Amino acid sequence: MPLALATSLPALLPQAIAWASAREAEILASGIALTDAELDLARRVGVQAPERIRLALVERVPMPDDPMLQLAVETTELLGANTLGLTLGYGIYLCQGARDARLVSHECRHVQQYEAAGGIAAFLPLYLQQIVRHGYLDAPYEVDARRHEIDA
Repeated sequence: MPLALATSLPALLPQAIAWASAREAEILASGIALTDAELDLARRVGVQAPERIRLALVERVPMPDDPMLQLAVETTELLGANTLGLTLGYGIYLCQGARDARLVSHECRHVQQYEAAGGIAAFLPLYLQQIVRHGYLDAPYEVDARRHEIDA
């Protein structure tokens, strides 16, 4: 991971938290509730309040408007053309046509991680540091989410 990103992360965190919090609020205001089967998946992966989760089905997961945040998420491969889902607190973006048990359970595990950390402001610094240190695929939160994927 580029050293510049590691050193700029503390300065980017407030913007990242603000962006994530605003997107979560939008999803919670207009998103759809989980189905009964998805609520069960959320419980199975450890979510304490699955009824709070809302989904936004989108053509593409949105990118931050801020150029520095855009560069950071592109550099870390956190967001890109192949991103199928993104969890921001209790709000989950899913790309249209990608909604299945495996993706929903993966994203719900991220909800559980947000719950355990204490919310967006507590979770994001940990998660982004993991990505900078280990890379997206090997970040411990991502490894954990993949381990909790359920196919049915």
